[in-house]
Amino acid sequence: MNEETLNYSQMRQLMVTEQLWQRGIRDKAVLRAMGTVPREQFVLPEHRHLAYDDGPLPIPARQTISQPYVVALMIEALNLSPDDQVLDIGTGSGYAAAVISRIVRQVISVERHAELAKYARIRLQNLGYDNVIIHHGDGSQGWPPEAPYGAIIVAASGPDIPPALCTQLAVGGRLVMPVGGRKRDQKLMRVIHHPDGQFNRKMIGEVRFVPLIGAEGWRTE
Repeated sequence: MNEETLNYSQMRQLMVTEQLWQRGIRDKAVLRAMGTVPREQFVLPEHRHLAYDDGPLPIPARQTISQPYVVALMIEALNLSPDDQVLDIGTGSGYAAAVISRIVRQVISVERHAELAKYARIRLQNLGYDNVIIHHGDGSQGWPPEAPYGAIIVAASGPDIPPALCTQLAVGGRLVMPVGGRKRDQKLMRVIHHPDGQFNRKMIGEVRFVPLIGAEGWRTE
């Protein structure tokens, strides 16, 4: 397909209407951000014509960029505000971090694959998303130097919520993460840190993500 004939702006708006709004995404800030960030810039060149399809796409390091609806669902569940500092675990292509950055003050993102951290960093810098900071490291342990965070989003499934992430979540903070098996039986969970020190959990739905590899996740690929 000739890329010059594609109207990515139109495709993006159709994605917002047909994949997000019609499936229940109502947060105006999320819809606006999803309608602004050019997803085609975060996928591999040979897949740009598929950037706004309703599904995941491959990216380097044998990873994937999540389907737009799942990205929007997770971000909406964070109930973000403009003053939030957000911890993004599993940078991947950098797309989710870019969307979140259009809503909040700052995004701290951690990616365990050095190749992907570089991939995302280049794209975010080229597009001018200067309120996203990417670190290469073990995302299952969060990023303590910048804690606490108003919200934490994890784009990989662990056997449970890592304790390190709970300790880095501010009082009143929200965490969204898939929990369950390595490849199946995963539930998307939202955790809220209450003033009494309790962490209230609620299941949002069933999902399928790559495993969260690290000291507080799965130990091996």
